[in-house]
Amino acid sequence: MTKQNFGLGRGLSSLIPNKEQVASVPAGTDSSVGQMIELDIKKIQSNRHNPRKFFDEEKLKELSESIKDHGIIQPLVVVPNTNGTYELIAGERRLRASKLAGLDKVPAIMREADELERLELALIENIQRSDLNPIEEAQAYQKLNDEFGLTQEEIGKKVNKTRPLISNAIRLLGLASEIQKAVAERKITTGHARLILEIKDDDKRMQMFRKIIDQKLNISDTSREVKQVEVNRHTRKIIKDPNIEEYEKQLRDKLGTKVIIGRRGTKTGLITIEFYGEDELKDIISKII
Repeated sequence: MTKQNFGLGRGLSSLIPNKEQVASVPAGTDSSVGQMIELDIKKIQSNRHNPRKFFDEEKLKELSESIKDHGIIQPLVVVPNTNGTYELIAGERRLRASKLAGLDKVPAIMREADELERLELALIENIQRSDLNPIEEAQAYQKLNDEFGLTQEEIGKKVNKTRPLISNAIRLLGLASEIQKAVAERKITTGHARLILEIKDDDKRMQMFRKIIDQKLNISDTSREVKQVEVNRHTRKIIKDPNIEEYEKQLRDKLGTKVIIGRRGTKTGLITIEFYGEDELKDIISKII
């Protein structure tokens, strides 16, 4: 079987020195940080921040057989816990395959890493090896934003991707869970998913999703279908009373934000004033009062 070499992300490669740069030393000593060590496999715990949830069992078995024949070519990367165990930050597949192979000890590089670095490094390794499905990748980006406060621009720099690519990935999480599952299982492509996102109505999105599956629509066919759905939606749009539109315009000019007036019957209705942030809300209130 031909071996395939995968490049490491800059953050990950900086953690793993060349073989000639390391020396085996006992684990648990201060000098073991940054060095090659042999660890009891039972003491290594999976990275709780690892974005990857799905592992192909057949490929794990193949890797396990390779490890039996050739050993582990690339060491794992771990950080020590306070209770004498170690948390994995790179090498989840190798760890699982090593357990399948019946190994008692595995080579590892010990490093120090905070919570953000643990997630970053797990994410970088998986992305560089194309191990994550699109939904796992999107969830990891979202976690970097939600839990660690990184902007999409900052996330992009860490994984060597543009901000629009990060943004488009995260948008997939706005799809219904059934559609996300299909994307994760590669039943539809991310191209299909992004086209579905162009449809505003959730029910129509599901109808389009099922149509793509049932009729095996390609990207071009899907694009045409989505455009038709949106054309129909705009065609059915109710024409507003010109007087109402003029009132909306006056309010928009006065308040500096989007205003919608909707009728409820002939004499009642609802005025919706949009705001984007606490400062804008205070500014709108001051203009009204």
